[in-house]
Formats: sequence, structure tokens, C-alpha cells
Amino acid sequence: MDSSTLQIFLAMAGYMLIVIAIGLFYAKRSNKSSEDYFIGGRTLGPWVAAMSAEASDMSGWLLMGLPGVAYWCGIADAAWTAIGLAIGTYINWLVVAKRLRRYSVVAGNAITIPEFFSNRYHEKKNIIMTLAAVFILVFFTVYASSCFVTCGKLFSTLFGYSYHSMLIVGAVFVVVYTFLGGFLAESVSDFMQAVVMIIALVTVLVTGTINAGGIDAVLANAQAIPGYFSLTSMATPVTDADGVQQVVNGVAQFGEPTGYGLLTILSTASWGLGYFGIPQVLLRFIAIRKPDELKKSRRIATVWVIISLFAAVFIGVLGRSLFPTEESLLTSGGAENIFINLSEYLLPALLAGVVMAGILAATISSSDSYLLIASSAFAKNIFEKNKKNASDKSVMWISRIALLVITAIGIIIAWDEDSVIFDIVSFAWSGFGATFGPIMLFSLFWKRTSYPGAIAGMVSGAAMVFIWKLALKPLGGVFGIYELLPAFLVSCLFIVVVSLLTKKPSKEIEAEFELAKTGEIE
Repeated sequence: MDSSTLQIFLAMAGYMLIVIAIGLFYAKRSNKSSEDYFIGGRTLGPWVAAMSAEASDMSGWLLMGLPGVAYWCGIADAAWTAIGLAIGTYINWLVVAKRLRRYSVVAGNAITIPEFFSNRYHEKKNIIMTLAAVFILVFFTVYASSCFVTCGKLFSTLFGYSYHSMLIVGAVFVVVYTFLGGFLAESVSDFMQAVVMIIALVTVLVTGTINAGGIDAVLANAQAIPGYFSLTSMATPVTDADGVQQVVNGVAQFGEPTGYGLLTILSTASWGLGYFGIPQVLLRFIAIRKPDELKKSRRIATVWVIISLFAAVFIGVLGRSLFPTEESLLTSGGAENIFINLSEYLLPALLAGVVMAGILAATISSSDSYLLIASSAFAKNIFEKNKKNASDKSVMWISRIALLVITAIGIIIAWDEDSVIFDIVSFAWSGFGATFGPIMLFSLFWKRTSYPGAIAGMVSGAAMVFIWKLALKPLGGVFGIYELLPAFLVSCLFIVVVSLLTKKPSKEIEAEFELAKTGEIE
């Protein structure tokens, strides 16, 4: 290990020790009860709620996946995704946050998303709770695998060790941290990690632009590539049979650009719909200290997201200017290393290590959320509900065992080192958005939503994600759009139709709905 690599390692190791210290500091408090462990006793302030929600949501794909997409095929895919996410962030905090915070208290003081749905409809057989818990387990396991891919790529690129060994090291670190601290430790450290992430993005963006000769030089290079710097077309890298972009006389080769029509724009921007069903964000709404503090959180979260997403997309464009033919970047998966390459090239080793900690921050802040929510879904919503007289302590231990099992499955999914982080995240995001987004909105804002309608919406949304992704999308044409949009619409349709065809909710359920709508609840 040379001097530069050692400095990078020491900077990242120092960061990791700080994160572990936070976990240890909050471990005692987090283990008082399952409510403390899973939602921090509803004590999050507005800054921690906002920053931890966005850090846990964005994950490593913000610093690797999104810049990689922009580097590989231009700004259209990345920019419309970013626009959709920015709009979705604002609307989610504006529309959903306060109502969910109130309703979760009214609905039996629910502390998980499956428990909220179950209590909201006064179910007796735990069908919604079990279905929701199963879907959370499935999609969060996929989500966690994307974080492990990020760890594997980051550490293997920096230190030269095998992808698989670094994958395991990263996963073990995340598990130990989550095991110790619970939700409160996760949220406080996520606040710190959100700060590190945005500093890392802005630092690389500014220094890279200066090194590339200024903004005009970067834009001129992007505009010279057919379809690259356009919101209505995509650049098409010319690749060989192995997916490696061809380079001729030192110039990366591109073919004719492909169109990016209105339907594709709408489907890509529909990433924003996913926010209504993302558990790690929704839990921050439930866990905030007071509903009235959500307005401040909304402003903080929106500003952070806009700055971070813009920087991430432009870093990909910047990379095409500084590293147009770098061998390690000439595949769609390899392109996701552009942030790492820029950091090593632009910054002194110690500062590069701090910036690399931004990637680690993004990965940890997401994977600990995914693992904690998935394991709590199993422990609280499956084990506890089916095990008579289960103690609070046994629920917490079952949660930790589930965490280990989920991690092992996530490692298996992430074992292919050619995995593309953006693709993995997009599938899991669509799963959550279509499964929980429509039913969350209808549960909060349509009193007529019935219990059978809620079940139908959840199942149809999840099913359509798989059907569209695996059976219809390969057909191309109109079916080539992002699966979240059609699955979200199908779920909404099923909720409305089935609710209108079935018995209306009881007076007790309607009374709770009105209380959550108008009542002053702390």
C-alpha cells in the first residue's frame, strides 16, 4: 500500500470509527424498548429527520449510480430521474408527512409501516400486515444488495483487493453498526453522513470543473457527443460483444443518438412517485418529535436533494471531459466508478479519503436503514403477531437474527461484480413505490378506501412491477418504459374499483380518519 492509498485508508477508517462510536453511544437508549429501537421513541428533530431521510434514501447510487448513468449515455436519463426525485421529495414532505405522523398515533401508535396499514383498517387476520412485511423483506433485500455492490466496488477500486472480499467486509461493518445502535443511532449518523455526502459532491464538482478548463470547456465537450447533452435524446456508446465501449485513435466511439420521447420522459420522471411508498423516508415522518416541525424539515430536505442531485448528474458530464477513454470506465458498470476516479485524480490523498467517505456515508446511511426496516418487518409484523406472548426483548433478538439472514441473501444477490447499481436500485424503488405508494396516499386521503381495496392495491402494484419488468419490458416499444409508472397506475385503479365494490369502512375507522385529518396530536 503506497503513501497515497494509506492516507485514503486512514481518512476512511477514521470516519468509520466515528460512525461506530455513534452506534455505541446510542446503543443503551436504543435497547430500552422496541419503540426506541425501531423509531427512536419519536424524538427526531427537524434537521435530523430531514437529513437522515434523504441520506438513507439516496444511498451509494447518488455518488456512483447516477453519475455513472450520466457519464455513460448523457444527461437525459439521469436528469429526468433527478427532476422526478426532486419534485417527489417536496410533495412527499408537503402532503404526506404531517398526516402520516398524526395518523400513526391515532392508529394504535403504529411504529412500522405494516403496523400502520393493519391498524388503519382494523384488520383481525393480519393479512395486510403480513403482505406488507413480506414485500418489505423482498425489496429491501434487493436494495441492501445494491449497497453491498457499492462497498465492493469502492474498496476493490481503491485498495486493489478482490471485489468479493471487499463486499463481505463492507456488509459485516454495516451489520455490526446496525446491530448495535438501532434507529436513533442510524438517524443521527445519517445526519452526519448527509453533510459528508453533499460536501463530497460539491468539492469534486468545483475542483473538477476548474481542472477541466471551466464550465464552458465541459459543456463544449458534452455537446460534441451526439445526443449526449440533450433532454430529448440519449448518446449511444459503440460497444463490442462484451459491452466495452470502443476507442479509435484515442476517441471514444458513439453511434447515432436514440430518441427520448414524452412517454419515456414521464416514465423516468415517475421516479418521484416512489417517494410515497419508501419506508425509510416514511418512518422519519412517524418518528419526528412534533408534526409542526415538518415544515422546516421539508425545506431542508428539498434544498439538500436539489443540490446533491444536480451535482451528481454534472459530475458524470465532467467525467466525460476529464476521462473520456479511461479503460476502467468503458462499460456501463465500470462507468459507476467515475466519482472515485475523479476524487483520486483531483484531490490530495487525505482529502480524497474524506471524499471517498462520502460514498461510504451514502452506502451506510442506506443499508442500515434497509436492514433495520426489513428485520423489524419480520420481527414486529410476522414473528410477534404469530407468536403468542412474545416479549419485547425476544422481538428485538429475532429482529437481529433476521438482519443477519437478510444480509447473507443480499451478499448472494450482490456477488456478481458486473452488477449495475442503478439497475438494482431502480427495480427495488419501483417495487416500493408501486406496492406502498398508492395505498399510502389513499389510506391518508380517501376515507372510502376499504380493507379489500387496500389489499388489492398492494398486491396488484407489486405483481405489476414483476410482470412489467420481466415479461413486458423486454418487448420494447411502448412497453420499454420504467415499470413504476404502469404499476403505480394499476394499483390506484384496483384500490378505487375494489373499494367502491365492497363494503364501506366502519364508523370507527371513519372517525379515526377525521381525527388524523383535523385533530391536534403530538
